[in-house]
Order: sequence, then structure tokens, then C-alpha cells
Amino acid sequence: MKKFYFLPPSLIFFLMLKGAEFLAKVGLTSQIIKTALAAAISWFLATSLLQDEYPFFAPLAAVLTVQVTVVDSLEKASHRLIGIILGVVLSMLIGHWFNISAYSIFFVILIGMALTNALRMNPQIVSQVGVSSLLVLAFGHSHGYATGRIIETMVGSVVAIAINALIVPRNAIPDVEQAIVQLSQKAATTLHYLSLMLKDEVKTAQHGKPIVDELVAQTEKSIQVLRLAEQSLKYNPFLVHKRTRLGRLSIGIRHMEHITVQIRGIRRGLADLRSAGSFKAEYPQIEGLASAIAATSVCIPVFGQILAEPSVSQMTELQNNMKQARKMQTACLADLKEVTSLTVLRDMGSILTDLSRILAEVER
Repeated sequence: MKKFYFLPPSLIFFLMLKGAEFLAKVGLTSQIIKTALAAAISWFLATSLLQDEYPFFAPLAAVLTVQVTVVDSLEKASHRLIGIILGVVLSMLIGHWFNISAYSIFFVILIGMALTNALRMNPQIVSQVGVSSLLVLAFGHSHGYATGRIIETMVGSVVAIAINALIVPRNAIPDVEQAIVQLSQKAATTLHYLSLMLKDEVKTAQHGKPIVDELVAQTEKSIQVLRLAEQSLKYNPFLVHKRTRLGRLSIGIRHMEHITVQIRGIRRGLADLRSAGSFKAEYPQIEGLASAIAATSVCIPVFGQILAEPSVSQMTELQNNMKQARKMQTACLADLKEVTSLTVLRDMGSILTDLSRILAEVER
């Protein structure tokens, strides 16, 4: 008997991964392959169903409909279908009275695009009305041409949506996990920078505002990645089990957004504190405050790692870091009894409150 040898699953996965990397290097991404496949299937179905020798609208609709997510594909398909229908109706009305000429082309495109633009329709619908009305006006004199073009567009759109949802559906959750880790590292770096700024160990511009603005931009970028991931799971039956995980990551990004707000508050508090020239005389334990800020910053990247890939060791590390940071914050709070300036007391209290809120966010 012949012996059959099977490759281990780990080796098969490794070969598939390397194959995907090679295809990506030569430009053959999954998006491109799905687009080409959708166009080919759309052409085949359109020629079989409509008995049309050249159903160009079907593959054209497929190419334009395949997007990054199923939601985007549905939106693209609806825009194209609405534009096709409006363009067909308009060109049939004008074509009934005028033959194809420069004048009729001018009026059909002018009226169609102006009408849809006046109705505040999507810009993609506006341009699609112009394209479809021109093509139907030029080639739609034969019986059933206009109806056939609408059916072709529907066929291409449906095929594109189905392929986008069923074949290698995009899973953007790893992108969200990476965005959280990067955001937590950026937040920790920014907060540590503020501690160095307090000790005059770094040169600051606008009391650290540029680096905090970079953190805000990173936060917005992470939120955009989350929204894209939510769209990738919507209307996708093969990624339903990922929604629970994405919901937890969404909560994590919300906590990171709150931490960003607290860091912005700390920067403003430090700026107000530094504007009071006598704050070091009022509060000589400035090194303790800087250490408390630095200790709090250490907790944030560990929190980000736990959100992305939790482990027992990281949980233990976070608890130890939080314990140390709370100890330093409490010491700074006890030192406030020596402050007599109400302005310095207000700013110090604001900074310590924001530090405490950061620990409250990572503890959740």
C-alpha cells in the first residue's frame, strides 16, 4: 500500500503566509484578486442571463464596487445603481427628442449632473449620472438596451458584494490591537516628556503643546482604525465571532482617549504652574512631582499591552507599577499642606487629580 505523507498544519500555515507575502510584494493583494474575480464572474453571469455579447456594465460595476469593507461595497453599489437609473431615465427622455450630437451630449450631462447636484446627492452619484446618461444616449437606440444596462449593473454589484464578504473577509482587529499599543506607548512617552519638562531637563516649545498635539492626532488615528474595523465586521457573516473582541477593544480605546484628555490637562496645569515664577519656592519637592508623573507614565504602555494581548505577568506588572505610582502621588498630595499660594495649590491639585484619573482608567 502507498503511504501518504501529510504536512503538519504549522508548516502549511507558514507556507501560506510566505506565499501571501510574496504575492503582496509583486502587487497581487487580496483586494486586487477579488476585484479581478468579481469582474470575470460578472461578465460570465451577464452574458448567460442577458444573452448580451458585450455586457460591459457588469464587470465595470464589479470593479468599482469591490472596496475594503462590505459596508463600503454596499455604499458604492447603491451610489452606482442610483446613478445608472437616473442617467438611463434622463438619456431616454432626451434621446426621444434628439439624436446623438454634441448638443444632446451637452444637455444630457448638464441637466443630469445639475439636477443630482441640486438634490444634494453624493458626488459619486452625480458623476455616475453623467457617465451612464452619455453611454445610454450614444448606444441605447436598440430595444431593451437601457433595461439591460441596469440589470448588468445590478449583477456586477451583487457579485462584488458577495465576493467581498465571502472570500478572505478583511479582519481589521489586529490593526486595532496595534493601534492601541502604539497609542499607549505614545501616551507614556508624552507624559514622561512632561516630567522632564517640569525638571527643566528638556527644552520646551509652548510648554510642551506640540508633543501633546501629536498625541491627540495619534488618538484620532486610533479611533479611525476602530471605525474601519467596525465596518469590516458589519454585514459580514464570517466574522460575527470577532464582534465581542472588537467591543472590548473599543472600550480600551475609549479608556486611552480619556487618558489622552488627562495628559492634556496635566500639560495645561504644568504650563500654569511654570508661569508662576515662585512655584518652586512654594513647592520645593518638585522632584517628587516629576517622579510621580514618570511613575504614572510607566503604567500606560503595560495597560496597552494588556488590552491587545492580556497575560498574567503583565497584569502583575501593572498592579506593581500602579502601587508605586499611587504611593508617589500620595506623597505629593501630603506635601501640599506646606503650600501657601492658592494659585500654586490650585495647579498642583489639578495635576495630581489628572494623574489619579489616569490610574483609575488603567485600573478598569
